[in-house]
Amino acid sequence: MDTILRLIIAVAMVIAGIAPAGAETFPSKPIKIVSPFPPGGANDIVARVIAARLSQTVGQAVVVENRPGAAGSIGSEMVARSAPDGYTLVMGTLATHGLNALINTSLPYDPVRDFTPITLIARIPIVLEANPDLGVKNVQELIALAKTEPGKLNFASSGIGSVNHLSGELFKSMAAVDIVHVGYKGSAPALNDVLGGHVKLMFDFLPSSLPYISSGKLVALAVTSAQRSALLPDVPTMAQAGLPNYEANSWFGILGPAGMPKAIVDTLNEKIVDILKSPEVGKLLSRQGAEPIPSTPRQFEQTIEADLARWRPIIASLHLAVR
Repeated sequence: MDTILRLIIAVAMVIAGIAPAGAETFPSKPIKIVSPFPPGGANDIVARVIAARLSQTVGQAVVVENRPGAAGSIGSEMVARSAPDGYTLVMGTLATHGLNALINTSLPYDPVRDFTPITLIARIPIVLEANPDLGVKNVQELIALAKTEPGKLNFASSGIGSVNHLSGELFKSMAAVDIVHVGYKGSAPALNDVLGGHVKLMFDFLPSSLPYISSGKLVALAVTSAQRSALLPDVPTMAQAGLPNYEANSWFGILGPAGMPKAIVDTLNEKIVDILKSPEVGKLLSRQGAEPIPSTPRQFEQTIEADLARWRPIIASLHLAVR
């Protein structure tokens, strides 16, 4: 009878989320962080920075596994289908948990329903920049010029449907201007044409453009994030430059499968947030042009929801959605 009673109590405690004495503590084995992009890229590098420090903190190996393909969807789907025990995580991005779902309507996972957000990791600022020959020094001058010459100005991006492209489309919508998008296959060729004056404007990730801004070969008009970038402290945000509520962020964040126990989520959040507050990690991330943005799980979830709401009408208006 005592054995049956103890069994009933143990089951009740598990259902209530209370670990009985002697139960396995998390983590008790290696943790895997999936990078859904190829080795050597920003996602992979950021994942390895976090993995190395998390391993030291939790006393278990934390390994990074690259599962690239389909703009990050293959690796993300693998994690979504994994056991929700905290041992398989993904370094998600705005693409994997926002834009992909809006552009690919047959995506094999839901970016909200199929995942447990743990914490945002970092953002990479996007900058609106101009060739000096355009003769504009700030956003208001650009808007005035664009309204004087509708359809004559153009802006470059790293590709159709990229966050850089969509940042420009959001700008066009909010500023009520007609500027023509020129899409390239990657940031480098786009940047070359802006430097050469063939295209006058560009929305680019700040790290790749920073050397040219610093040398005066490009003029930084605004950053698209909600806060100024530490890399360009004198450059205003788009909101400060006259477009209230404008925000376009490219971010990294750690997520697990849906249904993870709250205790495990809280443990991972606490450990990773502490890592992100380290000056050493801040310096390592800044080398990639990334700025730490630790968050609560709920704040991360709200970020994903806000991005989906922000970009859905833009993508719909451009007819970018495919099946």
